[in-house]
Amino acid sequence: MMQVHSLESRRMRLTSGFQQMVKEGGILSLWRGNGVNVFKIAPETALKVGAYEQYKKWLSFDGANIGILERFISGSLAGATAQTCIYPMEVIKTRLAVAKTGEYSGIIDCGKKLLKQEGFKTFLRGYVPNLLGIVPYAGLDLTVYELLKNYWLEHYAGNSMNPGVMILLGCSTLSHTCGQLASFPLTVLRTRMQTEHMMEKGTTAPLIHLIKEIYNKEGKRGFYRGITPNIIKLLPAVGIGCVVYEKVKPILD
Repeated sequence: MMQVHSLESRRMRLTSGFQQMVKEGGILSLWRGNGVNVFKIAPETALKVGAYEQYKKWLSFDGANIGILERFISGSLAGATAQTCIYPMEVIKTRLAVAKTGEYSGIIDCGKKLLKQEGFKTFLRGYVPNLLGIVPYAGLDLTVYELLKNYWLEHYAGNSMNPGVMILLGCSTLSHTCGQLASFPLTVLRTRMQTEHMMEKGTTAPLIHLIKEIYNKEGKRGFYRGITPNIIKLLPAVGIGCVVYEKVKPILD
C-alpha cells in the first residue's frame, strides 16, 4: 500500500497504515490478496530451491567445489526461473492487495476482470524490473544463507552437522535482508507498474519514465517506500520457511 500510494503516504506510518486499511475494509482487509499469495508460494519455493540445487550441479563441473560466484549465479537463475513461472499470480496478488473492498470477489474474478478490461499483457506488467530485481535478491539470499550456515558448521559445530534452529533462523534472516536491501528499488518499480493502470486511469509509463517520476517527486527515499514493514515480516516469514525446509529435507531423504 505504501509503495502504490506513495505520494499520499509520505506521512503514513505503520500504525496509521493499519488503521486506514481496517477503517476502509475491516480487519479482513489486512489479509486481502493472501489467498493467491499462499497458492503461489508452494510452486514458487519448490521451483526456486529445486532449480538452485540443479544449477549448482551444472555450474560446479566436478560436483564438489562450488565457489561464491557459482552460488550467486545459481541463486539468480533459480529466482528468475521461479518468478517467470508464477509471475501472473504476482500481478493478481498485488491488484487484490491494493483494490478497494468489494472490487473483486476473489482470485478467479480478479483474473477474469483484468483479462477482460486490460488484456493478457497486464499479467506481464512489471516483469522486466522484477527480473532485474530477482538477480541480486535471489543471488544474495541463497548465497549468503549457505555461506553463513557452512561457516558456522566448519568453525563452531564440531562433529555435528545440525546447526540448530536459532542458527538457521539467524542465517536466513540476515541473507534475506541482504537480498531485500539490494533489490527493493526494483520491487517498488514492479509494484508501481503492476498497479499504475488502475491508479492513473489506464496510463502505462515506460520504465525509465517511471524512475524519473519517482525520483523527481519523492527523491531517493521514494525507491525504499514501504521497506519498514517488509523488513519486520522477515523473521516470521523467511525464518519459518527456511527452518521448516531444513528440518523436512532429511526426513524426505
